[in-house]
Amino acid sequence: MSLLRNFATVGSATAASRVLGFVRDMLMAAALGTGPVADAFFVAFRFPNLFRRLFAEGAFNSAFIPLFARKLEGESEDAARQFAIEALSGLLLALLVLTAVAEVAMPLLMFVLAPGFYKDPDKFDLAVMLTRVCFPYLTFVSMLALVSGVLNALGRFAVAAFAPVLLNVVLIATLTLVVALGYANTPAAGYWLSGGVFLGGVVQLAAVVYELYRSGWVLIPQRPRYTEGVRRLVRLSIPAVIAGGITQINIVIGTMIASMAAGAVSYLYYADRVYQLPLGIVGIAIGVVLLPDLSRRLRAGNEEAASGQQNRALEFAMVLTLPAAAALFTVSGPIIAGLFERGAFDAAATARTAPALAAFALGLPAFVMIKVFSPGFFAREDTRTPMWFAAINAIINVVLSLALFPFLQHIGIALATTVGGWVNATLLGLTLYRRKHFLPDERLRRRTTGAAAASGAMVMALIVSSVIFAVWAGETASLAGNILHLAVLTVVGLAAYAAAAVMLGVISRAELTGFVRRG
Repeated sequence: MSLLRNFATVGSATAASRVLGFVRDMLMAAALGTGPVADAFFVAFRFPNLFRRLFAEGAFNSAFIPLFARKLEGESEDAARQFAIEALSGLLLALLVLTAVAEVAMPLLMFVLAPGFYKDPDKFDLAVMLTRVCFPYLTFVSMLALVSGVLNALGRFAVAAFAPVLLNVVLIATLTLVVALGYANTPAAGYWLSGGVFLGGVVQLAAVVYELYRSGWVLIPQRPRYTEGVRRLVRLSIPAVIAGGITQINIVIGTMIASMAAGAVSYLYYADRVYQLPLGIVGIAIGVVLLPDLSRRLRAGNEEAASGQQNRALEFAMVLTLPAAAALFTVSGPIIAGLFERGAFDAAATARTAPALAAFALGLPAFVMIKVFSPGFFAREDTRTPMWFAAINAIINVVLSLALFPFLQHIGIALATTVGGWVNATLLGLTLYRRKHFLPDERLRRRTTGAAAASGAMVMALIVSSVIFAVWAGETASLAGNILHLAVLTVVGLAAYAAAAVMLGVISRAELTGFVRRG
């Protein structure tokens, strides 16, 4: 299966998960509102997810897959299976200990995580109980990350990529039951949802374990042993965990700075939701597919092929990301209005959120490039270099946020994020180039330049269409008008970019037809 097809598979799964996530959020708003039950559940769900981001995803995606590929390609399938079992056994023991300690110490942890809840004993107690129900999800999703890593290294991406969809399906079904049974905005709704999170973790893990079984692999935990392979895994994982921690701290600091101005946190949240959609679809697809592919090629000693795949990944990313960034920057206002402007989210909120989206859009290519370049380090078992660059990114982000916030408010924070992203992407790319691990070829340069030119043509089409629509619709804004405006711009933008890209040779008609069919 080609690299492009694997990208399309994972990207489609991510897109489906994001769409279902929006549906889930809509139902959650109806079932929980914004009261104490909602606060308690969101804290309960965020707690295990924080540990998941720190330990399960970053650490194993960057450390486990290259080591597993080394065993699989350099030694034997039995050696790779034994290493996976050793890693699984050690991880499971650590998770069980962490979960047991967290369950017992949950009141203390809740006081640290949400100290404001302590003023409301009922909310505090509810949050403690809901978090105790949700917390085992950490074990399930961490096992999911490891098993998915094995599947990805074996070249099987589909089921692991669609696993997050299953969690959203379970939660949507749970929310539907909550509303139907009349439990909306009651503590019972919180318990049902927390149970849904637990069940969703079980369903996700069961799906990937069954797919692994169908692949002829069975991983049965054994008594944990601190072997040389496990020691190497831990050593490589620590920098990735630190990098993940830096990112999470960076997010918290940004939120703290934004909280100094009324509404700033919300404006950034909604802008972030929009630009994360293309970043998630393209960036996650590349990160998931490229790392095992590079690892296999490097273990086989094929450095030239690995460099070629790095070029194709960046080419694929830029062909999709440059037009997305250009569109988000050019018509950020109509995008925000069409998606969010209704009810309490009025035209003034759109006017304040749109510039933040435009600022994030300037950094979108850089954020995706980070996803493209990072596997080039991880596949070579170098997790320290990306860690240091992430730290530099975080420092720049915080310093610029503090410097720009007094003048630009929340827009300054978005711009700081963009500048930090470009610095990080540049450092990663230049380092790979200096080490001769990334050598841009003529096809990459030609198609990237063509994608930029096609994006420029699309921008002109979007501006003309937006002006014509504004003249036709008049000054009166409405929900239907905003949605229609966004729909028109979406069709015009896609058509203009596709036509220009084909004319400029960025993509062929056959490639465009194949992409549409896969979509």
